[in-house]
Amino acid sequence: MDRVAESVVGSGPTGLLSRTLRALAPHAWFLEDEVAGLADVVSTGAVCLDVGAEYGLYTWTLAGLAGPTGHVHAVEPQPGPSAFVDTTRRLLGADTVTVHRTALGAAAGGGVLSLPRRRLLPVHGRAFLTTGATGLGSNSEFSHHEDVPVAVTTLDDLVADLELERLDLVKADIEGAEAHLLRGAHATLATLRPTLMLELEDRHLARFGASVAEIVAELAADGYEARTWHRERGWVPRCLDDERRNVLFTPR
Repeated sequence: MDRVAESVVGSGPTGLLSRTLRALAPHAWFLEDEVAGLADVVSTGAVCLDVGAEYGLYTWTLAGLAGPTGHVHAVEPQPGPSAFVDTTRRLLGADTVTVHRTALGAAAGGGVLSLPRRRLLPVHGRAFLTTGATGLGSNSEFSHHEDVPVAVTTLDDLVADLELERLDLVKADIEGAEAHLLRGAHATLATLRPTLMLELEDRHLARFGASVAEIVAELAADGYEARTWHRERGWVPRCLDDERRNVLFTPR
């Protein structure tokens, strides 16, 4: 993004928050490095989905980059985090952000989130949709879990319901259920061809019978190239031994 575009998009509280988050990303423990690289992926007018938005760190970064002519749909099924993002949206006057309290999966219906607790405090970032999962998997490290009933839809259904004619980026961090999200996104990937940024870790994917290698291969067959973010080099083609957990998939 050039400096003129950055100055226009970066105006207002949402733009300021976006710039601040991107500047902090290489230094702050609570931000992923990839936040700093989103300006290379998202431009003015973009339409984005932040799936597994939690408290909105990606939501606000994307909203500032998309600017007043773009839109960000924050998808977060957990009551507390989704309410937090919606309250922040109202306080910022961010009309270009919409919060959807639902989970995304392979099929629409009802579902249950497994929400782990550490010292009785909820660990929202490790909650996962149990549909199709075998056991707790990587979450067996937690001694307490709470079942949270949630609505479930598919990415294809959400896109259809919103009548989206463009979709530039789908960011998804849903603790191993990314493969199920892709199963419910065939029409969207075929027609709108969004860029995808997926958090992929074998330790989370295993409870769904999936792996990083399988998802990378599946998306490659659909015409997507895998890239990862490195501070010194930016977005570069992903190597087989690259252990970066966030993978950017760009359509050819």
